[in-house]
Amino acid sequence: MKQETGEKQRLFSLYDMVVVGVMAAIIFVLTYFVQIPIPTPAGQTMLKSANIFILLAGLLFGGLRGGLAAGIGSMIYDLLDPRFISDAPLTLIRFFLVAYICGKIAYMNGQKGENKWLNLAGAFAGGFLSVFLYAIQSVCKLMIAGSDFYAAVVSCVPKLVTSSINAVIAFILAFVLVFPLRAALKRAGFYQKIAIR
Repeated sequence: MKQETGEKQRLFSLYDMVVVGVMAAIIFVLTYFVQIPIPTPAGQTMLKSANIFILLAGLLFGGLRGGLAAGIGSMIYDLLDPRFISDAPLTLIRFFLVAYICGKIAYMNGQKGENKWLNLAGAFAGGFLSVFLYAIQSVCKLMIAGSDFYAAVVSCVPKLVTSSINAVIAFILAFVLVFPLRAALKRAGFYQKIAIR
């Protein structure tokens, strides 16, 4: 019996897959339908509501599930848009890391996402990491295309401003929404079916 329990804890359950699939779908749909495209000299960027759910995926379901949902949902959007298809692998990694770090901080020290300060720190770290990784990616792409470093940075300023606005909005709303959403999931008995890690 102990061996069976240990085995179940190591593997992804059906509920784990449902969590990842549903959250990835939400992130994809919000990215696709609820966004404001913004053209910039360094290429198109957007204000998007999906960033809120990228952080919420980590806060509600932990680093691994949240990271997979955020990375997969965001990557699917890139794969379906010719403008972003070449960015899909980096998008998968970037948003996986954002939600993973967010969730790992929120669930550290056995807190199970209940500590408001760890949730706040997780949401902040995830938002900051998103802007930081996006800045590196944007500047590197321009430099690979032949731009020098300073010109690449200047060209990316509008993208970084938009990314920072996205991060601040996501940070605030994810922190506000996580507690009522977690309470609703608890009332539904959802957390009894999954082991957050």
